[in-house]
Amino acid sequence: MASETIRVDRVTTDSKIFAFTRWDIIPTLAGLFHLAFFLAMFFLYPHTPLWIMLIMGVTYSLMINANINGVSHNFIHNPFFRSPLLNRLFGIVESVACCFSQTYYDVVHTQHHKGNSDKKNANGETIDWISIYRHGHDDEPENPWSYVFLSFFRDNPAAIKRELSKRGKNELRWGNIELASFALVLLIMFCFNWRYVVFFFLPFFYLGHCFSYLNGYFRHYGANPEKPIAWGVSSYGKIYNWIFFYNGYHAEHHFRPKVHWTKMEEFHQQIAGLQRQEGVRVIERAHMLGFLDPNLPQRKKNDQAVTAASA
Repeated sequence: MASETIRVDRVTTDSKIFAFTRWDIIPTLAGLFHLAFFLAMFFLYPHTPLWIMLIMGVTYSLMINANINGVSHNFIHNPFFRSPLLNRLFGIVESVACCFSQTYYDVVHTQHHKGNSDKKNANGETIDWISIYRHGHDDEPENPWSYVFLSFFRDNPAAIKRELSKRGKNELRWGNIELASFALVLLIMFCFNWRYVVFFFLPFFYLGHCFSYLNGYFRHYGANPEKPIAWGVSSYGKIYNWIFFYNGYHAEHHFRPKVHWTKMEEFHQQIAGLQRQEGVRVIERAHMLGFLDPNLPQRKKNDQAVTAASA
């Protein structure tokens, strides 16, 4: 089966609200619940024991990861609603819940798909701004822990804004509205309880994005940047994929980014033979736990260090 002959049927519905399927009400409700949880933490903080708030903080961090890689991710590729206004309003919901601009994230994620975690070119650059090879050496992926804890600080807002500007003034305007929306919410929170924002919220907000980068690293570590069908690493755990709306099927997703999350299992079955033939990497655990995979490929730099130490 040649990759170029694979046909993917688009999901359709007669719903007057949802653009592809009524099942998209589930990620919609998940996004709204995340926003409610974000607001609830602020109101509960002065009246709730610290140990309960710490549990909520970690939960919020995990929710950021699940939202970015599940709800927000699927919303980029297949916007849920027929109405452009509803899509814009849900973009604001996502922006406030995760404290970033959904439209700016769209730019970064689109760039990710242009490069597919590519290796550096002759100029030492990658097309994909969040490629695991971007800050690595000798054609090797970066160390996972520096990728996880430093990537949050590596975003280039000016470059993202320039790329967004190419889409037109309306897109840039909405991106800025989303930025202003979550910035205003945080400012109001800060005015009422600056200790909550500085000492509680921001650390868990940062942790959530670290979890997201941890997920992203092992969705590409051990993949083959030279083969479209093997651009990603997949994990097929049921509960994991229910929570992340089938983004665990990551090799499948990079191969055909527009496949709707409700059709990912079906698409996997369609191309499973070709995947085995091309050596698509599969791990048993959720990507965030990819570092526990018993068959984790060794980084060459580590191999060289071990060899030198034993010489």
